[in-house]
Amino acid sequence: MNFLAHIYLSGDNDLLKIGNFMADSIRGHGYDNYPTEIRKGILLHRSIDSFTDMHPIYRQSKHRLHEKYGHYSGVIMDIFYDHFLAKNWCQYSEVKLEEYAQDFYLLLKENYDILTERAKGMMPYMIGRNWLVSYASIEGLQMIMFQMDYRTKHRVAMDESIVELKQFYTEFENEFTLYFEELKAHCASKLKELNQ
Repeated sequence: MNFLAHIYLSGDNDLLKIGNFMADSIRGHGYDNYPTEIRKGILLHRSIDSFTDMHPIYRQSKHRLHEKYGHYSGVIMDIFYDHFLAKNWCQYSEVKLEEYAQDFYLLLKENYDILTERAKGMMPYMIGRNWLVSYASIEGLQMIMFQMDYRTKHRVAMDESIVELKQFYTEFENEFTLYFEELKAHCASKLKELNQ
């Protein structure tokens, strides 16, 4: 899962959202240096990643991309799944996506000092190009894929994956919908465990 899903699955806890958002740049037990709620967010993020990587529905989605994009098929699939979350946002949240995104960007600014260097470096691009809302449209997704392709030095032409997205759109969307219900249940259980 990509940024939007990780933030959404953190529930209403602001520090947990921040931990979940920046977890990729915290290695090993580096999370021990953070406040409790941020640590929970980091651990939730890792649990989401493990659950996702092993899930048969997600693996089925990713398999369609593997031959062409290899190692990057997972990165692309995470972004595709965020697209379906953003596109169908009103089914998952009563708060409009635009408002939700702005609230999160404000949260990052207010907690800038506790962000990792990587998160600080990403923030201007994320906010300036409104990534969380951009996920909702194919055009926005294409822009994000183009940026990802640039960041990975054009190793696999990630921006071309929009072709596969359009080709298997219904299959990907149906798979996301089924998988995401299971992921939400997994996260609810994990949060209960972390809060004990």
